Amino acid sequence: MILTRRALIGSLAATTLAGCDAIGRDPTAREILFSAENMHRWLHRTIGGRTALAREFRPDQISPIFRGNGNQNPDTPTYNAMAAGGFADWRIAVDGLVARPLALSMAQLRAMPARTQITRHDCVEGWSAIGKWHGVPLATVLAAAGLSDRARYIVFHCADAARGRPYYESLDLVEALHPQTILAWALNDAPLTVRNGAPVRLRCERQLGYKHAKYVERIEAVASLKGIQGGMGGYWEDVAGYDWYAGI
Repeated sequence: MILTRRALIGSLAATTLAGCDAIGRDPTAREILFSAENMHRWLHRTIGGRTALAREFRPDQISPIFRGNGNQNPDTPTYNAMAAGGFADWRIAVDGLVARPLALSMAQLRAMPARTQITRHDCVEGWSAIGKWHGVPLATVLAAAGLSDRARYIVFHCADAARGRPYYESLDLVEALHPQTILAWALNDAPLTVRNGAPVRLRCERQLGYKHAKYVERIEAVASLKGIQGGMGGYWEDVAGYDWYAGI
């Protein structure tokens, strides 16, 4: 189910507020409830379901071209050397609030049980494309690392940067452990190209495109986002005020 911001507000007005006079009189509760982002997240998950799946498409519906979004090449000496070597030496660190920190090679990642899904990428810039993604569920990787009960968010640190700031994104555990949230290394039955995030990118299919971090090189489990870069949970959230929760 796709719920627009207007539909969510309408749903709130029609259902929740009628019986919430006591909450409405509490200033703190009002601030939380009427924050557009918090309201969006709460209603999206309550009405649509915390485990609801994003729509998946048929192979004949795959877009002929899947354009790159955001940065399309980290273009650093380290990244370029990795690309020249076919990413054989690429490692993805999994650390933070985990029992068993990992440093996964692409070969190790590809050896894990994988999932294939044909989904639509919706970019905040106004374009969409349907692609066939293949990769390991993030939940599988986090289980292998022994995710701590103290973890509340998963942060994705990337090899690219913009305006001199490293790119990063984050998800809460509801989205991180969702079955369609995967670390993808293939698009349309071929290894990811550089413009599409090689060697591995995040796919979190219930979120807008800017949440789908590319060039992932570190996955960090944390209790809070406040100490991560600008503290808002992602590059665009920090520099441009984008909503941290970008559910569609």
